[in-house]
Amino acid sequence: MSDREFDQTTVLGKVMAVLHAFTIDDATLPLAELARRTSIPKGTLHRILSDMAAVRLLDRSGTNYRLGGDLFELGMRASVERSLLEVAIPFMEDLYVRTHETVHLGVLDGTEVVYLSKIGGHRQATAPSRIGGRMPVHCTAIGKVLLAHGDNTLREKVLSGSLPRHTPRTVVLPGPLRTQLDRIATEGVGYEYEESAAGIVCVAAPVREGDDVVAAISVTGPSHRFRPDTHAASVRAAAEGIGVTLARRNRLLVK
Repeated sequence: MSDREFDQTTVLGKVMAVLHAFTIDDATLPLAELARRTSIPKGTLHRILSDMAAVRLLDRSGTNYRLGGDLFELGMRASVERSLLEVAIPFMEDLYVRTHETVHLGVLDGTEVVYLSKIGGHRQATAPSRIGGRMPVHCTAIGKVLLAHGDNTLREKVLSGSLPRHTPRTVVLPGPLRTQLDRIATEGVGYEYEESAAGIVCVAAPVREGDDVVAAISVTGPSHRFRPDTHAASVRAAAEGIGVTLARRNRLLVK
């Protein structure tokens, strides 16, 4: 369930509250659960849900609701993410062929990583990441890379706030995390060692568009067989390739 708050005195606010009531793990939700998560009275909520289903923002199956197909179509029209995905996917596929481990592409949203794409085979590691899902920046390689190259205001907000422990190895003290971020900013690559989930290790590098870091790419594998440092050069090369291609595409679009 989303932590965002919406002005539910407006119809749009109620619609947004409904949409954000769905989490990455929810295939469907019944009316009663939507009412609980949104705090919208059931009578009002039923009318909102009917209107949303009529325009395919939601699909209804009996007494359950799920996010509608039109949301996917609208999401794929988001120009920045679509352009990034179109450019990144071939590089992600090459990285998967090279490593045979799970490849992620993520962007920063507040103090969280949003995963835009994930490529993995039959033996991929059991990671908590999902396409469209979120993870805190402090416990993932992608998150730490994005934070290390983000603005100082965001970095200090994260370092001065709560750093929840996801595993016994999660870095929850600001000092050690700050040291990691400084090293990432210098070396251009970041690591995670079982910090978001037990048995998972990861290496990530920033995707730059000009002077701005717009995303990060990573390779994740199980700790018993995957050595992140041996793939750092490949991940960095893929990230640089995505950035160069983005810059070239943008120059062509401007002309």
